[in-house]
Amino acid sequence: MNPKIEKLIKLFAKLPRVGNRGGQRIALCLLQDKTGRGAALASAITDAIENIAPCPTCGVLTSRDTGGCEFCRDASRANGQLCIVRDLSDVWVLEKSSVFHGRYHIIGGLLSGASGVLPQDLNISTLSSRIENESVTEVIFALPNTVEGKTTQHYIMSALGDIPGVQFTELASGVPLGGDLDYLDDGTLTLAFGGRKSL
Repeated sequence: MNPKIEKLIKLFAKLPRVGNRGGQRIALCLLQDKTGRGAALASAITDAIENIAPCPTCGVLTSRDTGGCEFCRDASRANGQLCIVRDLSDVWVLEKSSVFHGRYHIIGGLLSGASGVLPQDLNISTLSSRIENESVTEVIFALPNTVEGKTTQHYIMSALGDIPGVQFTELASGVPLGGDLDYLDDGTLTLAFGGRKSL
């Protein structure tokens, strides 16, 4: 096999949920395409890498030149609610379901001894100042209902301590044990948000 094709396949195969066979299919599709999709994709990836970065406040990916993401700039979202999520895909799921209208804080992963993810690897050091500066009254944990998710939630709560006037809540019924937001439908998310409980 041509080493350039092999390199392309290996790079695609490293993407989440793609694998070697998927990498082969994607590489062949792009290399054999006559419509210019491969070049357009390469250009779009380059443009995104050069111009997109995490919001310095919440971690949502946004344009570098905007001074923050659309959620942090939207004054109507300064409603006292701050939703803690694992990654950007969770934000997209919640936005699609329209169950949450506050602001987000992406922590960028979950604590895991097995995977070597430690507190300093997560975006949690600025949470305390955000809660104070944005007059947050409710911190909502929308983390996966897994051992890692619960461990991370308990660590964050312990690190923040008891903050006067701030309520900590988590998603309630509808999110199964071991459940991930990616796989929940809008109705289930609405139920979970509507029935969230205090911690």
